[in-house]
Amino acid sequence: MILDLPPRPDGRPAQIDTGDAHNLIIIGANGSGKTRFANRLAADMGHGAVRLSALRALYSREEENTAEGSIDTLYRRAVASGGLLRNDLKGEFERMISLMVNEEMLSLLTAKFSPETDKRPAPTRLEKVMRHWQKLFPDNRVLIDSGRMLFAREDSDDSYSPSKLSDGEKAVLYYLGAVTYAPKGAAIIVDSPGTFLHPSIIRSLWDRVERSRPDCTFIYVTHDLQFAAGRSQGPIVWVKRCDTLKGEWDYEFLSTADALSDEVYLAILGDRKPVLFIEGDGKNSIDARLYPLIFNDYTVKSLGGCDRVIESTRTFNSLKAFHNLNAFGIVDRDRRDEGEVKYLRNKQVLVPEVAEIENIFMIEEVLRTVASLNKRDPDEAFSRIKRSIMRLFESDLKAQALQHTRHRVKRAVEHRIDGRFANISQLESHMAELPAEINPRSIYEGLCRDFRRYLRDGDYAAILKVYNRKTMISESHAARSCGLRKDDKDTLIRAVIDILRRDIAGAAEIRAAIRKVFLF
Repeated sequence: MILDLPPRPDGRPAQIDTGDAHNLIIIGANGSGKTRFANRLAADMGHGAVRLSALRALYSREEENTAEGSIDTLYRRAVASGGLLRNDLKGEFERMISLMVNEEMLSLLTAKFSPETDKRPAPTRLEKVMRHWQKLFPDNRVLIDSGRMLFAREDSDDSYSPSKLSDGEKAVLYYLGAVTYAPKGAAIIVDSPGTFLHPSIIRSLWDRVERSRPDCTFIYVTHDLQFAAGRSQGPIVWVKRCDTLKGEWDYEFLSTADALSDEVYLAILGDRKPVLFIEGDGKNSIDARLYPLIFNDYTVKSLGGCDRVIESTRTFNSLKAFHNLNAFGIVDRDRRDEGEVKYLRNKQVLVPEVAEIENIFMIEEVLRTVASLNKRDPDEAFSRIKRSIMRLFESDLKAQALQHTRHRVKRAVEHRIDGRFANISQLESHMAELPAEINPRSIYEGLCRDFRRYLRDGDYAAILKVYNRKTMISESHAARSCGLRKDDKDTLIRAVIDILRRDIAGAAEIRAAIRKVFLF
């Protein structure tokens, strides 16, 4: 969708194409004018725009949204046309529920008295919403009883009305239902899309909402960078400030979440969450999927490689006099020795007590929790996985020791030839002495002794700390041992992330175990 944006002070063309992503994010600090920006955008689009706000829907009892296509307008029309609707409902949330139930009842009546009794009616809005709801909240049931919408837990016979839902559950229900009423091809403008929502459900909710209306373009208005980074397939508009008298805005275009520079963080975050820089691409990497669910009290930003994480953490903290934030980084341990790890930790770069991110999913407490949730004996499951890892490590021992030796030698050479030399002869002489000075064989033999001791002592945690093998999860058959249907790496990773995202039983134990490997 091509959107004409509000005017800028310099009069430059203000037009943007959301492309195949069908979404646009408007970010800005509190008071920057982003809400006025969205209001102007909606006004210019006329009937083609629909505004959604969970805060307004749940708590604004008197003020109505008179825009064409709004829930309030549709409700007033439905009441005026007669039928089963009450005419005294005030809030947008209650009106939306009433509209859906009314449509459901009319559909049932039509089906009952239709001459084509064997023809199944098209799914109603309520049916579509119920399907999404029960995917997001699998322990909940949605019922229709005597023209009322009711909810019940799987483990209880008690039922309750939508008014008894938590604010977060109401927000989810509101968004799932409200988008079904948007006109075809509409621009759906969502104010503060993370309000009331637990971080573990935000991404899955909006993924479902967007998939349910592929014909629409979603415009999110937020100051939450973590939300922006999670939905950044399309363009981003950073609203810096607004001149209300002239009706002009100072804003910039950012193409992806990776374009959210330190300057943007400083301008937007203010005195908010501390920042956590991580490796990965910000979309599909394991880091980006896992760490926001573990460190949900941080704003997590993916930067790509470890060097960028280390440098950005240092730079951000060096500017602490200009902001009230603390920044940390996370890099894989890989083959770093204790000296390197200590140096990085002193710079507020967290290094886990496992070799790489895949090993996090092989932590004993994580495996035991997944096995228990899948009704497997955790002792038996972990014992089987541990034996597999021990066998793999034993067969790999010399190759692993050689890789660690190579890393240490490389680091030692870099440090030792970094000095000043008066001439090429001094450099040559210095380099000729390096093999004896560094003594690679001694390093290698020492590592082999350490690794054999880990095997002899059955020290599983020590092996995870040094063992770099991307195929470890699949080769140890960890997923199958934990009772999962498919026996591969992605299945175990998805299972752990799903537990954390849904925040179900076991999530707290997994989160605590993973934070522990960062000495957090």
